Amino acid sequence: MNNRVDAKTTPTKNLIWLLLDDRAGNRSQCLGVADALGLPYQIRELTYGLRGKLPNMLLGASFAGLTSENASLLTPPWPDLVIAAGRRTASVARQIKHLSDGKTRIVQVMWPGGRGSDAFDLIAVPNHDNETPRANTIQITGAPHGITPEFLGSEKARGLASIAHLPEPRIALIVGGSTKNRIFTPGMGVKLGTMASNLAQSANGSLLVTTSRRTGDAADALIKSISAPAQIHRWGDHGENPYTTYLASADAIIVTGDSMSMCSEACSGTGPVYIYAPDPLITPKHKRLHEELIGLGYARRFDGTFEAWQHKPLNAANDVAAAIHKLFQAGVT
Repeated sequence: MNNRVDAKTTPTKNLIWLLLDDRAGNRSQCLGVADALGLPYQIRELTYGLRGKLPNMLLGASFAGLTSENASLLTPPWPDLVIAAGRRTASVARQIKHLSDGKTRIVQVMWPGGRGSDAFDLIAVPNHDNETPRANTIQITGAPHGITPEFLGSEKARGLASIAHLPEPRIALIVGGSTKNRIFTPGMGVKLGTMASNLAQSANGSLLVTTSRRTGDAADALIKSISAPAQIHRWGDHGENPYTTYLASADAIIVTGDSMSMCSEACSGTGPVYIYAPDPLITPKHKRLHEELIGLGYARRFDGTFEAWQHKPLNAANDVAAAIHKLFQAGVT
């Protein structure tokens, strides 16, 4: 449920700000936590300048990483609570707490860096980050998100007509791509497309395929290798991206392992989840997440075979929201 309120509306109790930047993963994690919290919130969009690339140990508690125009929009009344995600938002959250004379409580999703971490009232640290637990941290599995069972139900009903012609089982193929230090090659695209297509054909089913901006040139190779019945949405195609509709409608999901958020969102339902994670594409941190999801029964490695099985829904946003409610119940705001 979306509890966003207009920025001009000032709640009389528990004013909450979400600090959202231009990174989709950070945004979805913040919004997922806020919606799980179930309280009204306001959004503060962040725009970074050149100094936004500096490490937090140099920025400290400040708005220095923001453009001057953006920094000027962050003014009192200061909120009771700030929820933020990602390294670059951490300095901004700390500065808001400083300007409020310590009255604003700040919650950070993902580890913000060692120096200044004591300023946070709560840090939600994914287990795959391998950080040492501290008094102000909680450990979570995967990335928080806003894909609830209710949302999946509505998306499935909304999108059913568009895929009704495709044979079952319908298998979603969710494709990410290259990251900062790893390349999703056309060869990987061919292998993944061929494996997924063969699986769908052997099951007399079909594929629901969506690629991302990061798939790049490998998208051509992947799409050309698919011969099974399929509905394909390539990044940049006209029309709405059917990503969430595919998550909701699929009988099984194949997801590339290059995105913490995509892997976590793929596990938001109860059906089979298979992770495609060739070694050259996957960092040690990603590998730790995959091993955790597999060990807990949320996912399996994609080896080209299919089996029907179920798992409980995964959404760390609920765990973070529960911890925030404890802060409120303790009277910290």
